[in-house]
Amino acid sequence: MPRRLVFVHTVPLMDLFNPLSRELLPPDTEVWHVADEILLRVVLAQGGLSPFIHERVVSHAVAAEQAGATVVQLTCSSISPCADTARSRVRIPVLKVDEPMVDRALEIGARIGVAATAPTTLRPTSDLIRARARALGKDVQVEAQLAEGAYQALFGGDPQRHDAIVRETLQDLSQRNDVILLAQASMARVADSLQKGALPCPVLTSPRLAVERAARVLAEAGA
Repeated sequence: MPRRLVFVHTVPLMDLFNPLSRELLPPDTEVWHVADEILLRVVLAQGGLSPFIHERVVSHAVAAEQAGATVVQLTCSSISPCADTARSRVRIPVLKVDEPMVDRALEIGARIGVAATAPTTLRPTSDLIRARARALGKDVQVEAQLAEGAYQALFGGDPQRHDAIVRETLQDLSQRNDVILLAQASMARVADSLQKGALPCPVLTSPRLAVERAARVLAEAGA
């Protein structure tokens, strides 16, 4: 039976995760996608998570397991806390997109900046940093900053304006932090566009690190 990875998105990110999957996952892995835009729209409208969101993510994880999934990978930091709920309801791994990125950041330094374009991703990512730091016995300072207007520019059809706002935010955060995390997978292309050495500290994005971790989990499942 092939290994099967199911991505759960809040916005369609197939064009981002499919190339990474082809590059990094075991060759016999089937990749399926669930794009549920209701999740992010409700989270934004409510200003955070609710029992409805947790249950909806759980329903996707349960459906994936029943369909033969080996692993479920959430791709949005806004719903990352829902992985903890889903893990208690299924027997397969449910992975948070930002965990590997956070762990890498904690290896780099104690002053960690977090940049986001959607306000609902700032708190989950910041909370995850602090929780992982506590587990490792590390003291950290977290500075979370919203790239004001970037989200509206992107969904208003002005990606260049979005990217410019994000770059300004990264430049500001880089003056005070050892490392910067991009709280949303959709921001990764902005980091990829930065020239080497453009900022005085590294900028981490979640997609590649998350798929690398998923590859390890899948390899262990097939061992």
